[in-house]
Amino acid sequence: MELPTLRIGDLIAKIPIVQGGMGVGISLSGLASAVANQGGIGVIAAAMIGMGEPDLAANPTGANVRALVNEIRKARSLTKGLLGVNIMVALTHFSEIVVAAIEEAIDFIFSGAGLPLDLPKYLKKGSRTKLVPSFPRAGPPKCSARNGEAVLSARRIRGRRPMAGGHLGLKPEQIFAPEFTLEKLVPEVLAAVKPFEDKHGKAIPVIAAGGVYTGADIHKFLKMGAAGVQMATRFVATHECDADIAFKQAYVNATQDDIVIIQSPVGLPGRAINNEFLEAVKRGEKIPFTCPYHCIRTCDHRNSPYCIALALMQAKKGNLKRGFVFSGQNAYRVDRIVSVRELIDTLAQEFAEAQKNDREDQRRAG
Repeated sequence: MELPTLRIGDLIAKIPIVQGGMGVGISLSGLASAVANQGGIGVIAAAMIGMGEPDLAANPTGANVRALVNEIRKARSLTKGLLGVNIMVALTHFSEIVVAAIEEAIDFIFSGAGLPLDLPKYLKKGSRTKLVPSFPRAGPPKCSARNGEAVLSARRIRGRRPMAGGHLGLKPEQIFAPEFTLEKLVPEVLAAVKPFEDKHGKAIPVIAAGGVYTGADIHKFLKMGAAGVQMATRFVATHECDADIAFKQAYVNATQDDIVIIQSPVGLPGRAINNEFLEAVKRGEKIPFTCPYHCIRTCDHRNSPYCIALALMQAKKGNLKRGFVFSGQNAYRVDRIVSVRELIDTLAQEFAEAQKNDREDQRRAG
């Protein structure tokens, strides 16, 4: 049994999988194009994408826009599939990145780390880009209409307990709160968008994200009514992921106890794989740095014990003594590095098995 398709507006992905955007160079054109070639939606992460540009400190906006444009064009040269860009609302250069992505006719903009209430204003007449904001809770899609016209193409919802990776977007005491389980959030969001769909006569697909790991997970959330899922952790341990092999190997080597919650300098808790760098921070040691530029508006860089952008960049390059690896709670389940194609094939097989088991359960119950 093949995985079903995912329709967002007039675009159709052959499989209902969105590859999560992972910033500071983890998901660039290499990973995004590989996922797109397998029928999913490949996503380039815009967060600190210009860290390798020589003029970053002198011209941060220009460096990040240039790097994003280069990655989009490179990905386009490698695939005819669907591509998106993940853009954190908290980025200092959010507006410029959004404009650049739209001008490059990117298929999707996935936004998070803040409510993108003004996102629709960037779309011009004839723009083909679909908007997919992320919401941690249900509620009216306030940013989804402009001049009475529905422009929100889909809604991405991230369950925070206890699975999602990277910055979690909640207060520490909220991370394990039962109201943030993905199983609880999906029905809430489906109910919240239904009146909006009815009013505008437009389908708003819901994409479940945060801890989706197996094909059985995909089956579960699609059965609940989600149109698709977002997965990030599984795609790190692939040959095509843009991170260094040492970054990927950290996932393979991790145990369940290694997955920890940290307090990020940007003012949010995050989930990562513990290592000596994080242990040093925990001991109160300050890692000297010069802020290349104020990349995240919420970052208190003057009082931070380290620069998270520099730490994540070092980790991306494989230098884990000077940085650390963000991950989802399921990272310890990764046992080897595979190709994107092999991963998708595995997920499809797991999905088919879950679907078969579900039919058998229904038959026995009936």
